[in-house]
Amino acid sequence: MVGTNSGSTSAHFPGSGDEFDAIDRLRARFERAAAARMAGGLPPEGETWIGDDAAVVRGPGGESALLATDLVVAGVHVDLGLSGLDDLGYKALMVTVSDLAAMGGRPDYGLVSIAAPLGTDLDLVADGVAVAGEETGCVVVGGDLSGSPTLVVSVAVSGSLRGSAQLGPLLRSGAKPGDWLLVTGALGGSAAGLRLLRQRRDQGVTTTPAGEEPVLIRAHRRPLARLDEGEVARLSGARAAIDISDGLVADVRHLARASGVGIDLVEVPVAPGATLEEALGGGEDYELLLAAADAARLQDEFARAGLRPPIVIGRCTDDPGRLELAGGPLPAGGWRHQVG
Repeated sequence: MVGTNSGSTSAHFPGSGDEFDAIDRLRARFERAAAARMAGGLPPEGETWIGDDAAVVRGPGGESALLATDLVVAGVHVDLGLSGLDDLGYKALMVTVSDLAAMGGRPDYGLVSIAAPLGTDLDLVADGVAVAGEETGCVVVGGDLSGSPTLVVSVAVSGSLRGSAQLGPLLRSGAKPGDWLLVTGALGGSAAGLRLLRQRRDQGVTTTPAGEEPVLIRAHRRPLARLDEGEVARLSGARAAIDISDGLVADVRHLARASGVGIDLVEVPVAPGATLEEALGGGEDYELLLAAADAARLQDEFARAGLRPPIVIGRCTDDPGRLELAGGPLPAGGWRHQVG
């Protein structure tokens, strides 16, 4: 996750600029450091380092291990006037695990580090982390604690690929011209939930919401990593994936850039109670965007596994400069940190 719909998206690092420019510079610096002690091209064959949802490294026996890290900052990713400390802890682990879902993997172990102001209820933060761990099968085995003027929860997870050993992880770079693009669910629910929470606060409403509102509010406070969907997609012929954390229009661009393809979107499924704008750029939905040569097979396999069939939203094209929605230019939007 590199964006948020819940507050300021700015982080400041001296000498940096746009988030992805900074990532490219850091990747080059880290790879130069690694080259000093590793022979051959970097990353080694069969591994994926900086630039995808998670890193893929090889264990001593040649098996693939998945590594991902993320952090949640109070006031940036979570407004503690609208969500609880337990929600923040829950989200911190769940959004990190979502990166493994995008690779078609499952979490095994997690490390959780908390930097917090004096007086923060760490037990409540830990309650949220523990619930997310129970729901995803991620066992928290360690971490660190520190004082800080701002509450920050940083999570690192390791994971693995289940099922066929011949099928590698899903990568952002695997899409081909002609592939269908699908999403695992309707979008915009988290952004709509945030909007509703803000409206209720501004209006002084304290009653329990009815109708679709609780679903939208939960989508914002406690998003779900689509682990089953990612695994079934990987085992059923999907060629690329990314989790929708920054918003559809941003994340489809990430996938297109990594794969060297164009994008022709024809439909965007909008969550009940959300707007099209929220579905396109709201972010933090954590549904999966998939690319597959055979959309029908993917839908059939999802249904066979008892999952909602993914929704076709468009296709990949052979012109990397073509990024379209409903016959017009793909709008700008989504979340992109400025780091300088």
